[in-house]
Amino acid sequence: MINEQIRDREIRLIGENGEQLGIMSPREALQLAHEAELDLVKIAPGAKPPVCKIIDYGKYRYEQARKEKEAKKKQRIIEVKEVRLSPNIDTNDLNTKVGAARKFLEKGDKVKVTLRFRGREMAHMAQSKHILDDFAQALSDIAIIDKPSKVEGRSMVMFLTAKR
Repeated sequence: MINEQIRDREIRLIGENGEQLGIMSPREALQLAHEAELDLVKIAPGAKPPVCKIIDYGKYRYEQARKEKEAKKKQRIIEVKEVRLSPNIDTNDLNTKVGAARKFLEKGDKVKVTLRFRGREMAHMAQSKHILDDFAQALSDIAIIDKPSKVEGRSMVMFLTAKR
């Protein structure tokens, strides 16, 4: 809220240089803002009494937009990458998949390891759990198990996250 939009009975006013000017009515504060040829802007509406500041509103909005843009730039979206395995995977193939998962984890992504079963493989699900355990063990230096392995339909799923 700026200038005439401020309808509170009393406000705490901060001057243009950051000094406390005390508690006063919005009319008096608006008078001071007009004398300085600046705007009266409510910066903390939740406080008791609300805090208002005498500043150039256009410049204030520009600074806010720049701060938000900067914060957005530093933000990193964590993606979930999937690595699919089968119960009859060979050790070399497993090592290749471990290498791919290692790259994903080093980038900061989560890894979903899926062990897919087809046909008769469904009868031996319990014996294949060791493949996921070996996979997690191979990455134990840089990753921790986020969600342990569990059966979902025709597959067994486990999530890994990079260590902090």
